[in-house]
Amino acid sequence: MVLPLQQKLMDISSLTSKLLRKNFGRGPESCYCYANERFLVFYIRGFMSPLESTLLENGNSDNIDISRHIVMKSVNNQLKGILELEFEQDIESFYHDWNYPQNTGMITVEFEGDIAGPMDRNKGGSVDLKPLIDEVERISILVQKRPERTEAILISPSIYLIKRDGILVQIEKALISKGYEHTLLVTKDELEKSYLHRDGRFEEIFHNPVADIFVDWDLSEDRSIMCFVLKDHK
Repeated sequence: MVLPLQQKLMDISSLTSKLLRKNFGRGPESCYCYANERFLVFYIRGFMSPLESTLLENGNSDNIDISRHIVMKSVNNQLKGILELEFEQDIESFYHDWNYPQNTGMITVEFEGDIAGPMDRNKGGSVDLKPLIDEVERISILVQKRPERTEAILISPSIYLIKRDGILVQIEKALISKGYEHTLLVTKDELEKSYLHRDGRFEEIFHNPVADIFVDWDLSEDRSIMCFVLKDHK
C-alpha cells in the first residue's frame, strides 16, 4: 500500500527520532519532517545531552560540533537506504546544522529527483523569493564571494531553503586539500552566521521574525544549504 505523503513524513520523523536516540543515547523532544520538490527537511527541537550542556556552558561548542559530525555520518548512512527505498530516488547530499543556545537543529536531504510536488504558494509562503536570493548573495559577497548559482526553495509556509553552488574561494580550496576541512567549516559557520544575523535584512523580506538560520556545506561539491525557520513555525 502506498502511504499518503503526510503519513509517510510522520513515519519518517518517528524513525529519525529513534535513530538519533540509538546513536546519541538521547532522542529529540520533537522532530518534524517536511518535503517539497527534491528536498526533505527535518526540524529538531530539544536535542542536547547533559554532557553537551556542560561543554556548552564551558565554551566548548567546537567539541560538540566534532562529536555530532562524527555520529551524524552514521545516522545519515542508516537513513540513506531507508529514504531511498521510501521515495524511490537516490540521495545526492545530506546537510545538518545545530543552534546550541536554542537547542534546535535541522537535517536536510537533497534527492536527485523530486519526491513531492511543488507547494501551492496560495496555501502559504507568499514571500517573494527574488529579494531573498539577492540578500543571501549580498551576505555571501561580504563573507566570501557571490555564488555561481543561488536557488531558493519554499519547503513550508515557515521554512525556506537556499542552495548555493560555487562559493569557495581559492584559499579555502587550498586549506581543504591540506586537510583543514573541519577548521574551515567551524570558521565559516561562525563568520557567516554572524553576518546573517547582524547584517541580514531577512525579517523585512519574510515580514516575520526569523527563529533559526541553519547553514551547512558540502565542501567536496562546493555547495551549501541554508535553512530559514520563521517564528510562526508550528
